[in-house]
Amino acid sequence: MSHVLQAQQVVDGVYWVGAIDWAIRNFHGYATSRGTTYNAFLVMAEKVTLVDTVKAPFHDEMLSRIASVVDPEKIDVIISNHSEMDHSGCLPRIVEQVKPAEIYASTAGQKALAEHFRPSFEITAVKEGDVVDLGGKTVQFMETKMCHWPDSMVSYLAEDKLLFSQDAFGMHLASYERYADELPAWLTEHEAGKYYANILLPLSRFVAKTLEKIQASGLEFRIVAPDHGPMHRTPEDIARVLGWYERWAAQKRTNKAIVVYDTMWQSTPKMASAVGDGLAAGGAKVKLMPLSGCHRSDVATELLDAGALVVGAPTINNTMYPTLADALTYVRGLKPAGLIGGVFGSYGWSGESTRDLAAELERMNVEIIGEPAKAKYVPSGDDLEPCYQLGLRIAEALAQRAT
Repeated sequence: MSHVLQAQQVVDGVYWVGAIDWAIRNFHGYATSRGTTYNAFLVMAEKVTLVDTVKAPFHDEMLSRIASVVDPEKIDVIISNHSEMDHSGCLPRIVEQVKPAEIYASTAGQKALAEHFRPSFEITAVKEGDVVDLGGKTVQFMETKMCHWPDSMVSYLAEDKLLFSQDAFGMHLASYERYADELPAWLTEHEAGKYYANILLPLSRFVAKTLEKIQASGLEFRIVAPDHGPMHRTPEDIARVLGWYERWAAQKRTNKAIVVYDTMWQSTPKMASAVGDGLAAGGAKVKLMPLSGCHRSDVATELLDAGALVVGAPTINNTMYPTLADALTYVRGLKPAGLIGGVFGSYGWSGESTRDLAAELERMNVEIIGEPAKAKYVPSGDDLEPCYQLGLRIAEALAQRAT
């Protein structure tokens, strides 16, 4: 086996042996504009251990990195912290090649892997607090159910104070830099926030409970090693990412308002600008998001700390414009809480878009402020004044919430 691709040492006896996916741009509906990594780790104890694997097409990349440290056939143990295919895709092939003595997963993970692969190999289920002696290093398991699948768990390498955190505290970001402190702080915060908003947000109550459990455990972390993106190795970075998760799980809202819209003949953008002006005049922090240039996952990301969601669309075929239906369906599934909002729209023959937009916001439990602002064909000044007033009223409602 060629080992042109090299492993990267994390601490003495632990290596990153993952893969970098520079090309991926869509992760089940989430725009991954900066690619991603699939992180796997090799623990060189008496029992050589592989923690997680990688997406199936990247098998050779991972194997090459392993081979730069040790003959892959010397792997004795495989730990699967999460059974989603970007971390387990090449598991059957690796098991066939190296024939490990033990494969560990959570009880739900054991079931999920069996349902994914119908494997001929045995998987040993571990539960909360179980400890496995690898010979010179010990690994402790902690269940993190629904952060973000039922099978999710984390593994703690006690001697090195190293947490293999699976998808928690990660981000979709391809880079040769393995650590968050090697990258710009704004970039890691943005990508970690985008990851949380698009993957973990609907599970925030489980995240909050898990953070409490981690704090109560008394475990110390020298390194937090997620399955995507850079690792966190400085006390400042570890405290920072834990703080982000506490804030995001609480869904703390600000006076930011986002205005999401699309158009056929440029009438709705005129209305969106008037809404935005009203919001700004009322003291709100405003971001206009035309769906011709903003992806649904960018909308979700901006909503992570926004207090208001204002939506606008033209009417087509007696309903809202389809890009709004797409974005709102996606966002509704992420279950943002505590939002206020409003609706506006243009039309020619009939005006159902505002009705349907309002119905979507209601399904999301968004508190709708004011009446919908409507304009027939090209909006005049008389049409834009209600848009401005809608924005102003929503800004005032945001300000009242802050007091």
